[in-house]
Amino acid sequence: MLNHVARGVVARVFTPVARGLLRLGLPPDAVTIAGSAGVTAGALAFYPRGEFFVGTMVITAFVFSDTVDGIMARLSERESSWGAFLDSVLDRFGDAAIFAGLALWFAGGGENLRLTALCVGCLAVGAIVPYARARAESVGYTADMGIAERADRLVAILVATGLTGLFELPVIVLETVLWLLLIGSVWTVIQRVRAVHRQSMVSMT
Repeated sequence: MLNHVARGVVARVFTPVARGLLRLGLPPDAVTIAGSAGVTAGALAFYPRGEFFVGTMVITAFVFSDTVDGIMARLSERESSWGAFLDSVLDRFGDAAIFAGLALWFAGGGENLRLTALCVGCLAVGAIVPYARARAESVGYTADMGIAERADRLVAILVATGLTGLFELPVIVLETVLWLLLIGSVWTVIQRVRAVHRQSMVSMT
Protein backbone atom coordinates (compact mmCIF):
# COMPACT_ATOMS: atom_id res chain seq x y z
CA MET A 1 0.00 0.00 0.00
CA LEU A 2 2.79 2.44 0.86
CA ASN A 3 4.23 1.90 -2.61
CA HIS A 4 1.24 3.63 -4.16
CA VAL A 5 0.63 6.27 -1.49
CA ALA A 6 4.14 7.57 -0.91
CA ARG A 7 5.83 7.00 -4.27
CA GLY A 8 5.35 10.56 -5.55
CA VAL A 9 6.50 12.23 -2.33
CA VAL A 10 9.57 10.01 -2.00
CA ALA A 11 10.51 10.61 -5.64
CA ARG A 12 10.42 14.38 -5.15
CA VAL A 13 12.58 14.16 -2.02
CA PHE A 14 15.28 11.96 -3.57
CA THR A 15 15.41 13.40 -7.09
CA PRO A 16 18.14 15.92 -6.12
CA VAL A 17 20.18 13.09 -4.61
CA ALA A 18 19.79 11.05 -7.79
CA ARG A 19 20.87 14.00 -9.93
CA GLY A 20 23.93 14.51 -7.75
CA LEU A 21 25.00 10.87 -8.02
CA LEU A 22 24.59 10.98 -11.78
CA ARG A 23 26.80 14.07 -11.95
CA LEU A 24 29.45 12.09 -10.07
CA GLY A 25 29.30 9.50 -12.84
CA LEU A 26 27.74 6.70 -10.79
CA PRO A 27 25.52 4.29 -12.76
CA PRO A 28 22.17 3.17 -11.28
CA ASP A 29 23.35 -0.44 -11.02
CA ALA A 30 26.23 0.59 -8.75
CA VAL A 31 23.80 2.29 -6.37
CA THR A 32 21.55 -0.79 -6.42
CA ILE A 33 24.42 -3.09 -5.50
CA ALA A 34 25.87 -0.76 -2.86
CA GLY A 35 22.48 -0.24 -1.24
CA SER A 36 21.65 -3.94 -1.07
CA ALA A 37 25.11 -4.73 0.30
CA GLY A 38 24.68 -2.05 2.97
CA VAL A 39 21.27 -3.31 4.05
CA THR A 40 22.49 -6.91 4.20
CA ALA A 41 25.67 -6.06 6.07
CA GLY A 42 23.88 -3.76 8.52
CA ALA A 43 21.26 -6.38 9.35
CA LEU A 44 23.69 -9.25 9.80
CA ALA A 45 26.32 -7.21 11.65
CA PHE A 46 24.06 -5.59 14.27
CA TYR A 47 20.77 -7.48 14.67
CA PRO A 48 22.31 -10.83 15.76
CA ARG A 49 24.06 -8.94 18.58
CA GLY A 50 20.84 -7.29 19.73
CA GLU A 51 21.95 -3.81 18.57
CA PHE A 52 18.54 -2.99 17.14
CA PHE A 53 18.67 0.79 17.02
CA VAL A 54 22.12 1.11 15.43
CA GLY A 55 21.32 -1.69 13.01
CA THR A 56 18.08 -0.03 11.98
CA MET A 57 19.82 3.30 11.39
CA VAL A 58 22.42 1.64 9.16
CA ILE A 59 19.76 -0.31 7.23
CA THR A 60 17.59 2.78 6.79
CA ALA A 61 20.53 4.77 5.44
CA PHE A 62 20.99 2.21 2.67
CA VAL A 63 17.41 1.11 2.04
CA PHE A 64 16.54 4.36 0.26
CA SER A 65 18.97 3.41 -2.50
CA ASP A 66 16.12 1.24 -3.76
CA THR A 67 14.31 4.47 -4.63
CA VAL A 68 17.33 6.48 -5.72
CA ASP A 69 18.52 3.93 -8.30
CA GLY A 70 15.12 3.91 -9.98
CA ILE A 71 15.05 7.71 -10.16
CA MET A 72 18.61 7.69 -11.56
CA ALA A 73 17.59 5.21 -14.24
CA ARG A 74 14.66 7.38 -15.32
CA LEU A 75 16.64 10.62 -15.32
CA SER A 76 19.47 9.09 -17.35
CA GLU A 77 17.07 7.15 -19.59
CA ARG A 78 18.72 3.88 -18.58
CA GLU A 79 15.58 2.06 -17.48
CA SER A 80 15.83 -1.56 -18.58
CA SER A 81 14.57 -5.03 -17.85
CA TRP A 82 18.06 -5.88 -16.59
CA GLY A 83 17.97 -3.09 -14.02
CA ALA A 84 14.53 -4.13 -12.80
CA PHE A 85 15.67 -7.75 -12.56
CA LEU A 86 18.85 -6.88 -10.64
CA ASP A 87 16.93 -4.63 -8.24
CA SER A 88 14.33 -7.30 -7.54
CA VAL A 89 16.87 -10.06 -6.94
CA LEU A 90 19.04 -7.97 -4.61
CA ASP A 91 15.96 -6.79 -2.67
CA ARG A 92 15.42 -10.40 -1.63
CA PHE A 93 18.89 -10.54 -0.05
CA GLY A 94 18.24 -7.42 2.03
CA ASP A 95 14.80 -8.54 3.16
CA ALA A 96 16.08 -11.99 4.10
CA ALA A 97 19.03 -10.52 6.02
CA ILE A 98 16.74 -8.36 8.18
CA PHE A 99 14.58 -11.23 9.38
CA ALA A 100 17.52 -13.65 9.52
CA GLY A 101 19.44 -11.19 11.70
CA LEU A 102 16.50 -10.92 14.10
CA ALA A 103 16.04 -14.70 14.11
CA LEU A 104 19.71 -15.18 14.99
CA TRP A 105 19.35 -12.83 17.96
CA PHE A 106 16.26 -14.51 19.33
CA ALA A 107 17.77 -17.97 18.78
CA GLY A 108 20.87 -16.90 20.70
CA GLY A 109 21.19 -14.01 23.14
CA GLY A 110 17.50 -13.14 22.93
CA GLU A 111 16.54 -16.65 24.07
CA ASN A 112 13.07 -16.63 22.57
CA LEU A 113 12.26 -19.55 20.28
CA ARG A 114 8.74 -18.27 19.60
CA LEU A 115 10.09 -15.05 18.13
CA THR A 116 12.76 -17.01 16.28
CA ALA A 117 10.00 -19.01 14.61
CA LEU A 118 8.04 -15.84 13.88
CA CYS A 119 11.04 -14.21 12.20
CA VAL A 120 11.66 -17.31 10.09
CA GLY A 121 7.97 -17.38 9.16
CA CYS A 122 8.04 -13.72 8.09
CA LEU A 123 11.20 -14.39 6.07
CA ALA A 124 9.65 -17.38 4.28
CA VAL A 125 6.22 -15.92 3.54
CA GLY A 126 7.75 -12.55 2.68
CA ALA A 127 9.69 -14.28 -0.09
CA ILE A 128 6.51 -15.88 -1.43
CA VAL A 129 4.75 -12.50 -1.79
CA PRO A 130 6.95 -11.20 -4.64
CA TYR A 131 7.27 -14.69 -6.10
CA ALA A 132 3.48 -14.92 -6.47
CA ARG A 133 3.47 -11.66 -8.42
CA ALA A 134 6.46 -12.60 -10.59
CA ARG A 135 5.05 -16.04 -11.38
CA ALA A 136 1.65 -14.58 -12.23
CA GLU A 137 3.22 -12.07 -14.62
CA SER A 138 5.32 -14.80 -16.22
CA VAL A 139 2.14 -16.60 -17.30
CA GLY A 140 0.32 -13.46 -18.43
CA TYR A 141 -1.68 -12.45 -15.36
CA THR A 142 -1.58 -9.52 -12.92
CA ALA A 143 -1.03 -9.91 -9.17
CA ASP A 144 0.24 -6.60 -7.83
CA MET A 145 -2.33 -6.16 -5.06
CA GLY A 146 -2.02 -6.86 -1.35
CA ILE A 147 -1.98 -5.32 2.11
CA ALA A 148 1.65 -6.28 2.85
CA GLU A 149 3.88 -5.34 -0.04
CA ARG A 150 7.63 -4.92 0.40
CA ALA A 151 7.48 -1.25 1.46
CA ASP A 152 4.80 -2.01 4.06
CA ARG A 153 6.82 -4.88 5.52
CA LEU A 154 10.06 -2.90 5.60
CA VAL A 155 8.58 0.15 7.28
CA ALA A 156 6.76 -1.94 9.89
CA ILE A 157 9.71 -4.11 10.89
CA LEU A 158 12.29 -1.31 10.83
CA VAL A 159 10.17 1.09 12.88
CA ALA A 160 9.29 -1.61 15.42
CA THR A 161 12.86 -2.89 15.70
CA GLY A 162 14.40 0.57 15.86
CA LEU A 163 12.02 1.79 18.57
CA THR A 164 12.52 -1.44 20.52
CA GLY A 165 16.25 -0.81 20.53
CA LEU A 166 16.01 2.92 21.27
CA PHE A 167 13.50 2.79 24.12
CA GLU A 168 14.07 -0.80 25.28
CA LEU A 169 10.41 -1.59 24.67
CA PRO A 170 9.04 -4.90 25.97
CA VAL A 171 9.48 -7.74 23.49
CA ILE A 172 5.69 -8.06 23.11
CA VAL A 173 5.72 -4.92 20.94
CA LEU A 174 8.05 -6.46 18.37
CA GLU A 175 6.25 -9.78 18.65
CA THR A 176 2.92 -8.11 17.85
CA VAL A 177 4.38 -6.45 14.76
CA LEU A 178 5.88 -9.76 13.61
CA TRP A 179 2.51 -11.48 14.00
CA LEU A 180 0.81 -8.72 12.01
CA LEU A 181 3.46 -8.97 9.30
CA LEU A 182 3.10 -12.74 9.09
CA ILE A 183 -0.69 -12.58 8.89
CA GLY A 184 -0.59 -9.68 6.42
CA SER A 185 1.92 -11.48 4.21
CA VAL A 186 -0.11 -14.69 4.20
CA TRP A 187 -3.24 -12.72 3.32
CA THR A 188 -1.40 -10.91 0.52
CA VAL A 189 -0.37 -14.25 -0.98
CA ILE A 190 -3.98 -15.43 -0.75
CA GLN A 191 -5.17 -12.21 -2.43
CA ARG A 192 -2.74 -12.73 -5.29
CA VAL A 193 -3.61 -16.39 -5.74
CA ARG A 194 -7.32 -15.55 -5.81
CA ALA A 195 -6.73 -12.74 -8.31
CA VAL A 196 -4.84 -15.04 -10.67
CA HIS A 197 -7.51 -17.72 -10.28
CA ARG A 198 -10.24 -15.23 -11.22
CA GLN A 199 -8.26 -14.03 -14.23
CA SER A 200 -7.66 -17.61 -15.37
CA MET A 201 -11.38 -18.38 -15.12
CA VAL A 202 -12.21 -15.35 -17.25
CA SER A 203 -9.63 -16.26 -19.87
CA MET A 204 -11.12 -19.74 -20.14
CA THR A 205 -14.63 -18.44 -20.92
